[in-house]
Amino acid sequence: MIKIFPVSTVKEIDNYTILNEPIDSIDLVERASTQFVHEFTRRYSKQHRIIVFAGQGNNGADALAIARLLVEESYRVETFLFNPTANLSPDCMINKTKLLEIEHVEFTEVIQDFEPPMLSANDIVIDGLFGSGLNRPLSGGFAAVVNYINQSEASIVAIDIPSGLFGEDNLQNDMNAVIKADLTLTFGFPKLSFLLADNFPYVGEWKVLDIGLHPDIIEDMETPFCLVNEEDITEVLHPRKKFAHKGDFGHALLVAGSKGKMGAAVLGTRSCLRSGTGLVTVHIPKCGLQTLQTAIPEAMASVDQHAEHFSVTPDSSSYSAIGVGPGLGQHMETATALERLIQTTKKPLVIDADALNALATNKDMLKQLPQGSILTPHPKEFDRLAGSSPSSFERLMKAREFASTYQIILVLKGAYTAICLPNRHIYFNSTGNPGMATAGSGDVLTGIILGLLAQGYEPEVAATIGVYLHGAAGDLAAVIHTEESLIASDITDMLGKAFKQIK
Repeated sequence: MIKIFPVSTVKEIDNYTILNEPIDSIDLVERASTQFVHEFTRRYSKQHRIIVFAGQGNNGADALAIARLLVEESYRVETFLFNPTANLSPDCMINKTKLLEIEHVEFTEVIQDFEPPMLSANDIVIDGLFGSGLNRPLSGGFAAVVNYINQSEASIVAIDIPSGLFGEDNLQNDMNAVIKADLTLTFGFPKLSFLLADNFPYVGEWKVLDIGLHPDIIEDMETPFCLVNEEDITEVLHPRKKFAHKGDFGHALLVAGSKGKMGAAVLGTRSCLRSGTGLVTVHIPKCGLQTLQTAIPEAMASVDQHAEHFSVTPDSSSYSAIGVGPGLGQHMETATALERLIQTTKKPLVIDADALNALATNKDMLKQLPQGSILTPHPKEFDRLAGSSPSSFERLMKAREFASTYQIILVLKGAYTAICLPNRHIYFNSTGNPGMATAGSGDVLTGIILGLLAQGYEPEVAATIGVYLHGAAGDLAAVIHTEESLIASDITDMLGKAFKQIK
């Protein structure tokens, strides 16, 4: 997993690398700047004019080194160093001297008055004003420079973090004084704020550049936040034995569907089967029997006594795992039956969609959830469960507390779906695309996680694999269908290829 460290520890990691590699601080700046320039030159041609905005600190040192390296690569570069207090960091001063050693370099040091360059759509601004150590909103002249850059038509590439953005919580920040980058090239590991929806207009696309920070401190330093990658999933997938039979892969029960919403039950059931479970039984109202058995002959049916909705709790004792929610509807009788299901089962549940809405209207049920149950809300569903939040960061912290309080796994769905664990750790998912924001996508995820849980994966592992597979299958589907035309069943259809890719 890729660790995500609080920005308060970034300096500690840098210092450990400097002392224990060992390497001089200025050489670490050079290493980071070189990696930045390699990525930058891969993306942008020399047809662009490059305008570098550097600050007084170590982010400015990076910016000045990048300006020098780009000049050496024959880019046309104009550099503005903002030094209103006439007090540069040592590395910034060294890189200023190195830059000025280049003949005919276009360099302006701004101490008082700033005459901004005209910026066009063909220009690229490299933002190196402030780094991740910022802890208060930008104001005055720096805020004015940020606004000037943002209002231009130039493309903006941020060094490490967009100037003005905090690394974690931006609720108290002045977001009018934050660079709106098109691309952020960050060093070592992503910042937590990059993974939050509120900050996308400022971060844009982001990529982590490896600058050789010392592996010992990265391994030893604890953090509750990690980004899941393919290698993590490959390591925990169970191999199948030659003489295995369907009974070895569990029997899942999915409680789903109501009149007019049997499609959700079909989507969840099919993805549950495709995720590898041996047997799937679906508890459905009478009206859905023909639909289910025609659409999915591999599934077995448990038929409720009610014609149109879930009303009677089935005996769950013989099932390996139970999922509930897709297309369930919000009938009062259904909510009562759900409560009985929660009270009578000892196994972890996978709970989604209308079942989450039922929990939101009767929060006493939350205290009765079996430990290790997996809830999969999108942000609005979570707000109904736990109350509204003023920012994505606040919602994430609330989800973290929620998972800890109720000892469940909380899968907060989004672009970087957050898997919040009972031990207060959070795993962020790295797969998926905007095309998956489509009806039924959540039902597919419920089925995948249920299928993995039925096969014997521990709840937190089932949730993590399930979210990753769901996103990976969605990415494969988008290649074929495009993000615009992707539908939920396309995700299920690509699960086999997603498994193959991961293996």
